Amino acid sequence: MNIIEIAKLAGVSKSTVSRYLNDGYVSEEASEKIKEVIEQTGFVPRRQAQAMRSQKTNLIGIIVPKISTETAARVIEGITNELSNAGYEVLIGNTSQSIEKEFDYLKVFKNQVDGIIFMATEITPKHYELFEQLHIPIVVVAQKVKDYPCIVHDDYHASKDAINYLIDKGHRSIGFIGVGEYDVAVGIERKKGYLDALEEQKIEAQSEYIQIGDFSHESGFNLTKHLMSLPKPPSAIFAVTDNLAIGCMEYLKENGYKIPDDVAVMGLGDIKIAAYMTPGLTTVHYHFQTMGAKSANLLMQLIQSGKESSKNYESNFIFNYRLIERDSV
Repeated sequence: MNIIEIAKLAGVSKSTVSRYLNDGYVSEEASEKIKEVIEQTGFVPRRQAQAMRSQKTNLIGIIVPKISTETAARVIEGITNELSNAGYEVLIGNTSQSIEKEFDYLKVFKNQVDGIIFMATEITPKHYELFEQLHIPIVVVAQKVKDYPCIVHDDYHASKDAINYLIDKGHRSIGFIGVGEYDVAVGIERKKGYLDALEEQKIEAQSEYIQIGDFSHESGFNLTKHLMSLPKPPSAIFAVTDNLAIGCMEYLKENGYKIPDDVAVMGLGDIKIAAYMTPGLTTVHYHFQTMGAKSANLLMQLIQSGKESSKNYESNFIFNYRLIERDSV
């Protein structure tokens, strides 16, 4: 693909494409046509492609769903510690959980950095399309992806062990507060662990005990309100993230429930505040900072190997976890 072909597809002259690529004046209509063709074809101007092949920027792009969360901060700390020691700088793209911004950063970073670490919540066909267009390695964190290297936690077994722990403590009616299935790791794998643990213990899953919201404290608060308004509320509530669990505990305490005497609460993730809640939140510890360090080292390995893409380099590293017993169960 060259600028002559781009011009033909866009229905403009070669000189117009040249001006567009060199930041010269181009009408808005022509500019939109050229932009659309470039996005559809994944065209990279030769001077940029050559620079990407022959020169290193010593920059790494990190795409995160929400930089203000403790989870993201811990992963980024692990990444930056490793990259800094190796002489790399980072560019961080905060998407604010916008899938469109994820697409934008993947497009922007592909011509500016030596590699990308992508903390994903959802992987769509459009993501795979953009991965195909990258001329640099990418490592995906927190979601399993086909044909590309990824670093994940064992969400299914972590959730399953959490439910078995609650059952071992005598609970048979266990509420579940989670997020939508657009997020495979949190929305699907953790829910499946919950359901399979109940089934194996011959406890019938109650649909009214399964409440789905988003990742916010407010969602945990409101979902718990719904669970506790049921004719027969659960004796324990499992939240797929500590953030949701904290919202759950806030509702229970505000409404006179004693934790764990009236209702037990369990989270997942072990964010720092979990240990300082009253009562302390029983949860599952995830190694977020170590996960970040592992993703950085894997990406540097790919860059140093001279690979222009990490496609077909399937290296699915699954991190373990440990259950943290505190006073909320």
